[in-house]
Amino acid sequence: MAEYWERITSPICDFTVVVDANGVVLRIHLAADGTLPDPAGAERDPVRCHEAIRQLSEYLAGRRRSFSLSVDPVGTDFQRRVWAAVGEIPFGRTSTYGAVADRLGDPKMVRAVGRANGANPIPILIPCHRVVGAGGDLVGYGGGLPLKAALLELEGARLPGDMQRRFDF
Repeated sequence: MAEYWERITSPICDFTVVVDANGVVLRIHLAADGTLPDPAGAERDPVRCHEAIRQLSEYLAGRRRSFSLSVDPVGTDFQRRVWAAVGEIPFGRTSTYGAVADRLGDPKMVRAVGRANGANPIPILIPCHRVVGAGGDLVGYGGGLPLKAALLELEGARLPGDMQRRFDF
């Protein structure tokens, strides 16, 4: 399957969006460490990526609360179930790994939920940044905790005291 990509530059972090020929989002890469290589085997195509870039840019500017993009994350059946549950966490709210495990029917799956959440190939659209530790602490985000805090703050979510800070968007 052919893949196409385009980059987003934002005050929070740079991102690369990868879509298929129909504009279905396959992956989002975060430049957490400041680097963002071009996706291997994909062709740069701002036209095919336009709608994804537009909606993500509106979100990052604080003008969008939900997305109307199709996504096709590659993962196991369990990972896809976790990502579907995470996708139901409302804008501006958080949930815990334990609550997601409960929602899936087995509270003992907390660590498996954490691993699946960490393997999310489409962050932001599948809002893994909205999942926090049992005590409400910001833990485990592939883009780094400052990015997780920035996304939650953008959404107006309450942050633990030492993570509370202001960003200009």
